[in-house]
Amino acid sequence: MPVARYHADWAWLPPPTDPTADAGPAKGVLIDVDQGRITAVVPNSPRPNDAQRLAGLTLPGLANAHSHAFHRALRGRTQGGRGTFWTWRERMYAVAANLDPDRYHALARAAYAEMALAGITCVGEFHYLHHAPDGRRYADPNAMGEALLAAAAEAGIRITLLDTCYLTSTVDGRPLAGTQLRFGDGDAARWADRAGALKPDAHARIGAAIHSVRAVPVDQMSTVVDWAAGRDAPLHVHLSEQRAENEACLAHLRRTPTEVLADAGALGPRTTCVHATHLTDSDRTELGDTDTAVCFCPTTERDLADGIGPARPLVDAGSPLCLGSDSHAVVDLFEEARAVELNERLRTERRGQFAPADLVRAASRAGHESLGWPDAGAIAVGARADLVTVRLDTVRTAGCDPAAIVFAATAADVAHVVVDGRVVVRDSVHCGLSNVAAALREAIGA
Repeated sequence: MPVARYHADWAWLPPPTDPTADAGPAKGVLIDVDQGRITAVVPNSPRPNDAQRLAGLTLPGLANAHSHAFHRALRGRTQGGRGTFWTWRERMYAVAANLDPDRYHALARAAYAEMALAGITCVGEFHYLHHAPDGRRYADPNAMGEALLAAAAEAGIRITLLDTCYLTSTVDGRPLAGTQLRFGDGDAARWADRAGALKPDAHARIGAAIHSVRAVPVDQMSTVVDWAAGRDAPLHVHLSEQRAENEACLAHLRRTPTEVLADAGALGPRTTCVHATHLTDSDRTELGDTDTAVCFCPTTERDLADGIGPARPLVDAGSPLCLGSDSHAVVDLFEEARAVELNERLRTERRGQFAPADLVRAASRAGHESLGWPDAGAIAVGARADLVTVRLDTVRTAGCDPAAIVFAATAADVAHVVVDGRVVVRDSVHCGLSNVAAALREAIGA
């Protein structure tokens, strides 16, 4: 007998002849799970007596490919008055200045539990808050990273810790100052030495990140690239989120940020470029030709007035698309997914740039692949048993065609979440942290 047996009213399944093809809803699906893996998937099946009913539409686990956990403390606190990304950043630095490993653990655990409630089964944490406020290393140089790994485990989700190299404050190499001192390791070799001490386990993988072209000098990038390649680890990078970054890069390096990364050997199928908002035609071609993925974070990009990135042209060029909640102004991958399509409609004045199946793939399988978990993100035999059940009887989803659920549902409609075969959310309540709102309130207050 399987360790667990579920019967989904509806489940999002790939075609039986091609598990990598676009999926869609199938009715009456029996799902067997053993040792954290899916062992059987039988559509059009009556419900056996020993199977737990999953009422609604069951999707594969969602992957949040870009997170800064400590930014969750900023939600609802940066909306007064006018400003830019750069003025918002000063508020973010103020939060960063107040965190130590214990406070960071509490905040991240609550933030990750909120993600679990939203159907997120894996997070990519773009981690650069490494050191003590004066820039000195903690007794354990990875105390802050270890706090994040523990927080994800306690929240019941997987994590790819993208340990981030951050060495300078500007493209022209100005030194770190103030709160930024917490981010830096001095040079890429010292970064690599520290990051190399982090160890993966069953719920965690370790990847690398180049914060941006303004934070890692050209002569240091190859060390980060080689470190990730030697471990077959994911490599992520912020790319062209702000026009000012592009202008500084052109002025100082005579190249676009994409060209700088290409010349450093940083692009390729293990690399994900986050935002990719302000690109030239040749930038898009370079990303697509190298199979470099892109991660869009629409709710953060609109919150920070970044702009609307060219999602459809990037995908057409060959770049896989995944999604992240980034600053956690909103934690809702349904909103991130539909925003990609709705933003394209605003940008092009045409509907139907992305089909619902494209958006579900971006929120699930593509995100897991970006984070180094290629065996997750599909309801298929052999895949990790990540199941996210969305109610179809709420005021938002009632009467909705299950095939178009991504355009109707919100995080509040998630009822049941299974991660690697373990039930993490039951009846919209987190099984390990019963009052996530209280945990967030306490952690943010601290």
